[in-house]
Amino acid sequence: MHSNRSIFERPFYLALLWCLLLLVGGGMLAGWERQALVAELEQESTLLHSLASQRADQHDAHLTALSAVAVASEGRRHDLFLEVARTIARFYPRIDEVQLVPLDPNAETVGTDPFDAKATELIRAAARASDGRIALLPHPQRSGHYIMVKRSPNSDGARYGLMLGIDAAKLIGDVGPFWSRPGVAVRLSLPDGHLLLQPAALPEAIRFSKALSSVSQPLLLETGMEIGLADMFPPVQTGLTLLVVSLAYLAGLAALRQRARTRAAEQQATLSALESRLTHASRVNALGEMASGMAHELTQPLTAILAQAQAGRRLLSQGQDAALAPVLEDTVSQARRASAILERFRNWSQPHAAPVAAFDLRQALANVEALLEPDAISRGIQLDFQVPETSVSVVADPVEIEQVAFNLVRNAFEALAQQAGDTGRVAVTLSEDDTTVVFEVADNGPGVPETLRPQLFTPFVTTRTGGTGLGLALSRRLVERAGGEIALVESDHGATFKVTLPRARRTEEPMR
Repeated sequence: MHSNRSIFERPFYLALLWCLLLLVGGGMLAGWERQALVAELEQESTLLHSLASQRADQHDAHLTALSAVAVASEGRRHDLFLEVARTIARFYPRIDEVQLVPLDPNAETVGTDPFDAKATELIRAAARASDGRIALLPHPQRSGHYIMVKRSPNSDGARYGLMLGIDAAKLIGDVGPFWSRPGVAVRLSLPDGHLLLQPAALPEAIRFSKALSSVSQPLLLETGMEIGLADMFPPVQTGLTLLVVSLAYLAGLAALRQRARTRAAEQQATLSALESRLTHASRVNALGEMASGMAHELTQPLTAILAQAQAGRRLLSQGQDAALAPVLEDTVSQARRASAILERFRNWSQPHAAPVAAFDLRQALANVEALLEPDAISRGIQLDFQVPETSVSVVADPVEIEQVAFNLVRNAFEALAQQAGDTGRVAVTLSEDDTTVVFEVADNGPGVPETLRPQLFTPFVTTRTGGTGLGLALSRRLVERAGGEIALVESDHGATFKVTLPRARRTEEPMR
């Protein structure tokens, strides 16, 4: 038996749908927040890259100025060189060391900080090997620093190796609060891969990687960000999102419920119209059946009256009793009139065949199911319709065939009302072969008494108190008029009525 409860009447499914919508809203919020964080990382990394590249380009200018000062002094005094070096270091804190190393091992090294012999030889070797380009090396004494080495003058006649020591952390430092956030990491390395700044962990999934645009210092800048649940679900935005989703859900639910109520009202109006049509057809056909029965029962007496009246008129015509002639004439006239009236009533009550065409019998049974399912539910009866998935076409009056099915199922309901105990069940099955279509109505009721079976389809025969006994007789006439037959199938349990109808030819089948 089909359930009439819609999804709007099932709290579990409503709660499940609400939870799903909240999950979808939360997922969209998480995706949006993640995308926003990635875009922010990209923007801030681009700004950091641009600023670090500009700072690196300044180092070239400082080396050029220091080289000019060193060459101009020609080794006589280095006070001016040291003053310029200290000024540069004071205004540019990332340049925390300047060294001027003579290529002559016997000459004195001049610098802002003490320098050991090993570091001095490293700078001297880099200057001698220079082809005019600035050499980039890790600082031999300070972690997180790198050095720039340039020969001075920048020619084959160079006399010095000029060195700048750069603090990598200060090169990219003081660039905004974004880089101080938890989970944000920056890594800087020399072109040869030597790491200058190495965070504890650099996220692999979200990363910016680009070399500085400085020609002399193409350091590789890498940035990353760890994005956790707290980042993707900020409290305020999460609360607002869930509130908006919930309000939208409630508004949509209210609209859908209103639409469902409107649709239910429309379906109820359609079913009421269909039930009225079937009731009207049933009454008209029952009236025709009753009129036919009355005409059949009254025809013989009226015919006898007519014959007797005609005999009396012949007696009168022989002159036996002239006074009887008017009475007999009136009797004959009234008898003929009664016969004519009954004949007209019989003709009027005879169901007239409406134009028929091929139709899908499944639709007729579906209408019957829609009409009787509420009654089955109220009675506690299991009503089961089993029909093929493809069209089952017959040529008949759809309303009359619906009436037949309606009468048979209602009779099954009434039969089940006479028994107690087991749950009542009514099954309607539809099948077809090459030439015929069969639908059966079976119930698990008390069945049809053996004594009643021979006259089961005779008018006015019934076992139900208050019944007219015309339902099965009418159903038989309607089925036979469609070219079919109806019969009670022998069964040990309950009653089964079988209706056989001719199958529509392929050329008559309705368009699908």
